[in-house]
Amino acid sequence: MSRLHTISAPGQAAPGVGFEQPFEMLAACHERVRRSLALLQRLLAHWQAQGADAAARSAAADVWRYFEIAAPQHHLDEERHVLPRLAAAAEPAQREAAARLLADHAAFAALWATLGPALAALRDGAVPAAGWQQAAEAFIARHAGHLALEDELVFPAARAATPAAEWPAMGAEMAARRRP
Repeated sequence: MSRLHTISAPGQAAPGVGFEQPFEMLAACHERVRRSLALLQRLLAHWQAQGADAAARSAAADVWRYFEIAAPQHHLDEERHVLPRLAAAAEPAQREAAARLLADHAAFAALWATLGPALAALRDGAVPAAGWQQAAEAFIARHAGHLALEDELVFPAARAATPAAEWPAMGAEMAARRRP
């Protein structure tokens, strides 16, 4: 198996928690984000060396699938259940973090407008439009600080600010949006 496929496809290894533990579910999603970003990073190098071969097409499909389908739901979870609590917090660092994460979500969407179609093209065996590699690099780089801020400050602060009695409704809403 090529080095390009040394990790499982996004979504194949489900987290060990369920929606009844919404903050743990949010944190578990970050592992899938990191795996997908690592695959995208390897895809960039592989594409330079090998072009749109079968491995590149498969990796592009995996990365596209995760960031097109799962990641927007994760961002919506944060925007509905996490960021409002921080935006209303007394601590300036929490309010600033909420504003930064919303800006990051907008930046991810803007980068995805270039990157998503390029990965879809690569997945389908076509040559991606110019600029996709720069969009991919910016997408990867912006996620690094975003994930660290969420893991170190945002999720712990939101968890502490959310009464445990509210967690079941939060998890139920998150799960319901994912049902077909």
